[in-house]
Amino acid sequence: MATGVPLCLLGGSVLFPRAHDEREAPAGATRRVRAAVLLGALISFSIQSPAVRAQSAKDAEYRAKAIFLSKFPSFVEWPEEAFPPGQAPFLVCVYGDFSFGVSLVENARGETVHGRRLEVKWMHKEKDLRACQILFVSRSEAKHYRQVLDAVQGLSVLTVGETPDFLTAGGGISFLVQQDSLQFEVNLDSTSEAHLKLSSRMLALARRVVNKAAELKKAAEVKN
Repeated sequence: MATGVPLCLLGGSVLFPRAHDEREAPAGATRRVRAAVLLGALISFSIQSPAVRAQSAKDAEYRAKAIFLSKFPSFVEWPEEAFPPGQAPFLVCVYGDFSFGVSLVENARGETVHGRRLEVKWMHKEKDLRACQILFVSRSEAKHYRQVLDAVQGLSVLTVGETPDFLTAGGGISFLVQQDSLQFEVNLDSTSEAHLKLSSRMLALARRVVNKAAELKKAAEVKN
């Protein structure tokens, strides 16, 4: 994370100071910069820090995941055909246990993505997952990863999980807690297959990026 950016952490939330040149910057660019700073702050922010000591570690983890999910859209490009016609909302869906629902709804309130209102939905049926732009799959569905991911195969849906084997199953992003801080890993093969373009800023913040296609291409070039 860049130096010289003061941050204030309060109750697990991150508050931003107003930049001196913010009025001159385009609104979209300002939002992306703020989102980038926020993701970097969350990664370096221990979920066991004094700011959240009054909360349980699990509560702090859920709040951080909620903020991540609400900010991920700022770093991902969806193809135009991924959206329904008209002014339908941008859907962040949750499938399985919804332990951080209130925090996610609070962080999504007032947010817009590609000119669409950000809306959080708790999905109960696999057939309904096709309408999502982001799909968070709870660890409660770990035994059903394959069938859940099959339900959105071929669609531009950013899939996000929270267990080590989610990427192996074909998921796009997976959260993990390491040394008391929330981080994430990216399966670039899966996101590319879904025709999603992740920004270099987001990839730089990831703990690990899986890119087997690039590795195979490099190996072939070396062999030739």
